Amino acid sequence: MRVWVLAIVLTVGGLAGCVTRSPGLRPAIAPEQANNTPSIERRESSIGLLPAPEVAPAPPAANGAVDFSDLEGWAWDDHAADFNAFVSSCPLARDIPTAIVCQRAIALGRLDEAGARRFLETNFRPERLPDAGLLTAYYTPIYEARSHPGGEFTAPVRPRPADLPRRSNDAGLDPAYAERSEIEARPARDALAWMRPEDLFFLQIQGSGVLVFANGPRLRAVYDGANGATFLGIAAPMRRQGLLLDQDTSSEKIRGWLSAHRGPDADAVMRLNPRYVFFRLQPDDGAEPSGAAGLRLPPGRALAVDPARHTMGEAFWVDATSPSLSGAFPSYRRMAIALDSGGAIRGDVRADLYMGVGPEAGLEAGRVRHVLHLFRLTPVIEAIP
Repeated sequence: MRVWVLAIVLTVGGLAGCVTRSPGLRPAIAPEQANNTPSIERRESSIGLLPAPEVAPAPPAANGAVDFSDLEGWAWDDHAADFNAFVSSCPLARDIPTAIVCQRAIALGRLDEAGARRFLETNFRPERLPDAGLLTAYYTPIYEARSHPGGEFTAPVRPRPADLPRRSNDAGLDPAYAERSEIEARPARDALAWMRPEDLFFLQIQGSGVLVFANGPRLRAVYDGANGATFLGIAAPMRRQGLLLDQDTSSEKIRGWLSAHRGPDADAVMRLNPRYVFFRLQPDDGAEPSGAAGLRLPPGRALAVDPARHTMGEAFWVDATSPSLSGAFPSYRRMAIALDSGGAIRGDVRADLYMGVGPEAGLEAGRVRHVLHLFRLTPVIEAIP
């Protein structure tokens, strides 16, 4: 049996690489909501700077099993994009049902909207996860950087220390290495680049980004470990200290305050978050980054989830409503694949939706803080392809 499963997985992995990934997608909004266009106000989302929205109870369902017709928004989702995202995740298939459904999908090649919907409804069954949780979003930022310190560029991008323990999941390290303040006090003779302190702070929150050097190359800063300290958001303490107004904790306001108070005052605020992330640099190929699963992240179709609760490559239906941030889209309803993880993503019904690269993706990501109902899409091997 193990040999058979391995053969299926290898076949799927080899063929899935030929599938073209879908482009970034806008939120799946019901036709009656199409004119509800939000402002472009950017607010913190995945980084824990704001309290979670009030969580409504999940709709009742017997044993979690539902039909696709019960999924709000399923009828107007982009099923061809769903299908492509699933096939692109097939190299991760490690169980018999998923491998079989992957083989069926790859054998069909590219499908139109109707064919993709028919395939998904035939080969998967939705299962509602209990309770409700939180959906946030993240993106790949683009920042200026310098090869040497000078002017505003005083914060070193540090490589992974040789004495930092290697674990399968750095986000789960015990906080026994060193906290932010201790690391920042060390000499930075091996710095990979130099950034504005507030930019480095937000780069560490996102976990990766593109660095643009003056008259030089564009390089990708890739996550290469963390100190293991628990992430702590800075918006709440900034409000308590009177540095920000209660209803004005957008990332622009936080970044603006840190920039205007660059130096000891801003450093003291940023050090309230003891978590510190290390990086490595590589050429920027212009493509989307890879997630924790080792595959490129399709914008709008990739989720960061808790790897202790979910398996990389699992398919989910996301039903996120009741945003707590002004200017937010009213809902995000779509199929997405678990391809990444994050230090602040913990629990069964907690997910971070990847939005893409650059400022526009960042503006949208910052508005996502929605009550989440999550449905696992379980492969059905008894289905007739």
